[in-house]
Amino acid sequence: MRWLKIPLIALVLLLIWQAVVSFGQLPHYILPSPLAVYESFLVHHELIWEHARITLIEILLGLGIGATLGVASALILSASSRLSSVLLPVLIISQAIPVFAIAPLLVLWFGYGIASKIVMTVMIIYFPVTAACFDGLRQTQNAWLDIARTYRISPLQMLLKVKLPAALPALASGLRIAISIAPIGAVVGEWVGSSHGLGYLMLHANARMQVDLMFVALFVLVIIALSLYFLGDYLLKRLIPWASHVR
Repeated sequence: MRWLKIPLIALVLLLIWQAVVSFGQLPHYILPSPLAVYESFLVHHELIWEHARITLIEILLGLGIGATLGVASALILSASSRLSSVLLPVLIISQAIPVFAIAPLLVLWFGYGIASKIVMTVMIIYFPVTAACFDGLRQTQNAWLDIARTYRISPLQMLLKVKLPAALPALASGLRIAISIAPIGAVVGEWVGSSHGLGYLMLHANARMQVDLMFVALFVLVIIALSLYFLGDYLLKRLIPWASHVR
């Protein structure tokens, strides 16, 4: 029954959309009808797939690299209190810089290919993953730490075998956020400068007043984002089944 909610919600939104177009008598270049968007998808499905594939690769690579760097950074911060007191404020200050503002520099440094879009995605998801994992590492239950100390394990073993497993539920929350916002980094990078990707296709369609094609690209991006989120949520629940019982 839970899986029927999304199709039902989508159906209601489509009906509302069609009603707005029909009763509002809006011109096609302002808001195309759902049928017009569907017909545009049928005509341009090969073009859509070509650009969607590039965006999906950028998102997946950005997620993988960003999550790895985030976890590694959290482990480093947790291993040294002095280092965390210096680096953590730097990480927080870095988030005050709008990513869109430095996007042109990333394109200049890394080129118009997928490298600059991957870097953009990494920058967007890096802090949520780092902060969530670091918070989980700091909030390991004292009882677990006391039991581990009785075995006289090394600080590195304490970090990897006790604190990190205890932090996995918090890390899972950070990864869910990262999966949700990762498409933003890829698309913003494509808007600033690219020759491929759904973001590029949106700008190209908008310049040619192909609003129906722009809607198709947007919907495909939404489907990618939702699919990645639900897949990630499923995998996290299978890999970390104790998440709902910790804390």
